[in-house]
Amino acid sequence: MCGICGYIDFQHNLTTEVPHHEQILKKMRDTLVHRGPDEEGYEIDEHIAFAHRRLAVVDLLHGKQPMTVTIDGYRYTIVYNGELYNTSDLQDAIRNKGLQLHTHSDTEAVLMAYVAFGKNMLSMLEGIYSFAIWDSRLRQVLLVRDRLGVKPLYYMNFEDKLLFGSELKALFAYPKNKPRLGQYGLMELFGLGPARTPGCGVFKNVHELLPGHAAIINDSGMRCFAYWTLPVYEHEDSYERTVEEIRNRLFSAIERQLISDVPICTLLSGGLDSSIVSSVAAAYMQKRNRTLSTYSFDFLGNKEYFKASRFQPDRDRPFVDEMVEYLHTNHQYLECDNETLYQCLYDAVDAKDMPGMADVDSSMLYFTSLIKPQHTVCLSGECADELFFGYPWFHAEDSFTKAEFPWSKNFDIRENMINRDLLDSDHALKDYVHCQYEKTLNDVPRLPGENGRRARQRELGYLNIMWFMQTLLERKDRMTMANGLEVRVPFADHHVVEYIYNVPGDMKCPNGEVKGLLKDAARSILPSSVIDRKKCPYPKTYHPEYEQLLKNKLQMIMKDTKQPLHQLINDSYVNQVLNQPSDYGKPWFGQLMAQPQLYAYLIQINYWLQKYEIALEI
Repeated sequence: MCGICGYIDFQHNLTTEVPHHEQILKKMRDTLVHRGPDEEGYEIDEHIAFAHRRLAVVDLLHGKQPMTVTIDGYRYTIVYNGELYNTSDLQDAIRNKGLQLHTHSDTEAVLMAYVAFGKNMLSMLEGIYSFAIWDSRLRQVLLVRDRLGVKPLYYMNFEDKLLFGSELKALFAYPKNKPRLGQYGLMELFGLGPARTPGCGVFKNVHELLPGHAAIINDSGMRCFAYWTLPVYEHEDSYERTVEEIRNRLFSAIERQLISDVPICTLLSGGLDSSIVSSVAAAYMQKRNRTLSTYSFDFLGNKEYFKASRFQPDRDRPFVDEMVEYLHTNHQYLECDNETLYQCLYDAVDAKDMPGMADVDSSMLYFTSLIKPQHTVCLSGECADELFFGYPWFHAEDSFTKAEFPWSKNFDIRENMINRDLLDSDHALKDYVHCQYEKTLNDVPRLPGENGRRARQRELGYLNIMWFMQTLLERKDRMTMANGLEVRVPFADHHVVEYIYNVPGDMKCPNGEVKGLLKDAARSILPSSVIDRKKCPYPKTYHPEYEQLLKNKLQMIMKDTKQPLHQLINDSYVNQVLNQPSDYGKPWFGQLMAQPQLYAYLIQINYWLQKYEIALEI
């Protein structure tokens, strides 16, 4: 993976002031050094200034960017972040058009596919990516983001230029471009956070290219369009055929994503999803006389302080031990202490440029920093629960009766937490969130005449793909790429997603067995104890010292009236919460973010306002 950034300006010829634009590009590019520690480059042409930071994964010697080719006197330049999993098929198609290739890199394959097929090449790409291509013949730039939004791409208009970048920090490295927070951003932060409305950059005038979308920028402006949408069709396969199809598509996706010229590993929690990925990967490695490396995470004191709940019924460690013995992997157990977890809350904001999933983010950031010295590429079991109905809210009765985001049930916390004086009305926050919810439902790909439970299951599936899955993919990208570690997510392969989206919910969970379809697809490669284990989410600490650290810090912030957090929150409510005993069983977001994570989220917001010197325009 890599980091890309730059700007497009059709009002001026940038080649007349190359030194000036070089300095700007270097500042933007330097904000992304963590995403690409191996190489750097930039390119300035008549109307474009592109910069790149490279993390070398495939064709280590010949993938330097920006990459430019000249065909029939016209220049084509690309900056690319991602991995293609069908590079060789794409190369064959390019050669069949009579064009030559000079490297094995997927960067050249994408660029030459554009030269050969124009924007029609988008349907040919299989992988995770975001990129920009300058076409001097058509005098336009093509911006593209992968189908499921695994790789990020932000943009904004500023001073007659369109700025773009893999991360928000690159945009704000442009001279005089300061981060600003308006009322919509505030409602995103408190009403939806740590999720975001698809395409919303939270900061004023900042957007993110939607998954499966591209944009053409020329002297007439910018036009966005979808090159991929979820297909919808009647699922006619029998249960047995569906199990076989899932097995074939998923196992194929895992194997295709093991392609790398650098060391590769998997994350292994002992749960169903990561164990499937690790099992297929281990077998792939064994056929090549190699041993798979795996990693698991835990927290200091969890053996003593773990508290079973309906969200987290047991610890991971016994199941990790069993899978390591079953697969014979080179395994490392990683552990995080309370102080490190707390300090990484601030690093996580730096990585994401926004407050996030609190210690769910910070722990991932820390753990991947320990993986990076040994490995550059890693596979993860992320996204299975969104697709195979693994979360409790897919099965809760109120998910079928209430018009709300099912992972954000305790909305009263959000309404009480925000300073109501900043809103246009007492109901503004709830109205905003409901509006985003309704907009998403209006976009659900559905069959004519679909109604009742089946229709609601499809809605829940789509909501989770477009919202909750995006939140976890964003977390995975920022927390891993902050350490220069590329993480791939086979469950988000579009061949898998397209098929499973159309499988009825009751077939995904036959006879009420949560993720029973996925379990049946994996029975030949996993021990029954792991397959039949109750679902557990990503681990978190239960050590009381960690919560006390958060509480002490937030109390200090609340006592200091000069802290910027006070501008946004209802002080009396937050103080009231600080004086209440914690309720770990009442999450306000997802399964893991309960009262301690609320403290951490507010601490992150305060740090974010200070660090980024955010101007409030509310």
